Amino acid sequence: MRILPLLPLAAFLATPALAQEKPSPARLKADVEKLVSFGTRHTLSDPDHPTRGIGAARRWAMAELSKIGDACDCIDVANIARTFTGPRAPNGVNVVDVLGFQTGRDPKRVIIVMGHIDSRVTDVMDFTSDAPGANDDASGVALVIESARILSKEKFDATIIYAIVSGEEQGLWGGQLLAETAKEKGWTVIAVLNNDIVGNTIGQDGSRVDKRVRVFSEGIRSSEPLDRQMARRADGGEDDGPSRALAKAVDGIAETIPGGIDVFLDRRPDRFGRGGDHIPFLALGYPAVRFSVGVENWDQQHQDLRTEGGRVYGDTADKMDFPYLAHVTAINVATIRRLAKAPDAPGKVTISGALSLDTTVKWEAVPGAVKYRVHWRRNDKQVWTGHVDVTGTETLLKGVPVDDNFVGVSALAADGSESLVTFGGR
Repeated sequence: MRILPLLPLAAFLATPALAQEKPSPARLKADVEKLVSFGTRHTLSDPDHPTRGIGAARRWAMAELSKIGDACDCIDVANIARTFTGPRAPNGVNVVDVLGFQTGRDPKRVIIVMGHIDSRVTDVMDFTSDAPGANDDASGVALVIESARILSKEKFDATIIYAIVSGEEQGLWGGQLLAETAKEKGWTVIAVLNNDIVGNTIGQDGSRVDKRVRVFSEGIRSSEPLDRQMARRADGGEDDGPSRALAKAVDGIAETIPGGIDVFLDRRPDRFGRGGDHIPFLALGYPAVRFSVGVENWDQQHQDLRTEGGRVYGDTADKMDFPYLAHVTAINVATIRRLAKAPDAPGKVTISGALSLDTTVKWEAVPGAVKYRVHWRRNDKQVWTGHVDVTGTETLLKGVPVDDNFVGVSALAADGSESLVTFGGR
């Protein structure tokens, strides 16, 4: 067996993917400013007012996705809704998600890119005051719409869902609604890319961080029963669950984008003690990550519009960096493009080789895969350092002892598009 060196991921991506339309800072800015113009998008705000509140904002977002869909004849737009009741909505509220479906050759295999449209000020129950929500999270909604503009010009094997969800600030309800819908519909969710606060570069201390974006991911699946979690720990797979594999893929893809920004792979599900709309997907076992800016400014999050002691508070569009938002959008687009063209990841990978200097690797066949990439790395490394491509469903890694190396397998399409890596264990 000839062992191939680990090559840059760009070598395996379809060449045209690097020459596609770039996200437009001007279009992103226009979309954010339009969302801000609705005054407040609080989940409890008036759903029926023609120009103010969350209802008007949702109708505009739905019209934008419909316009894109009409131009390509490839995106169907629909709403899903449910009434939620909780401490932040004691009288109940109708939570509505706006979804654009770009159906691929396999309607059941889906990739979800999403942002939340609702906004808030200091008092989470204040649904009348202006709550611009420019960065939190008009930035994510604008990213979703811009991704649809670009990817609607292409054809894919998997279905892309452009999701604009509500109720995040009241309890992650829009994310819960979409995650539970995915389970009810029997979708195979390849990846969930949650974009929440992705458009500023000036931090609380005034420093500029415009060369990186944080991508948060869980290690071991939170949905796994204890015996499966213990088995993964025994195999050393704490850093290689499906969501962590997704984050690592995003990191590698970002490196292939000329003039792009770095992915800071944050090894926790979300910011410390906080959460976002990807969390309900993790609870159901789906691979999901959160994109968020490299540095936050809390004076510009969840704040009444005001100036105190010379400090300006409020989440307004003038504090955003739209070229930076375009870079984050480009990473999302490239990730969706690769995964939507790739086969599924192998369902199960097993390894053996105790008392041996070699490792035997076996995996389940994947429909549509033309070959497989077997990855490995020493146990003291976090990224794959070697690989070999094979056409069957078994191989022997000579000179790669199982005691000292981790192994994983991905599936490849004919154009080289690669699935996520499935970690190998017993």
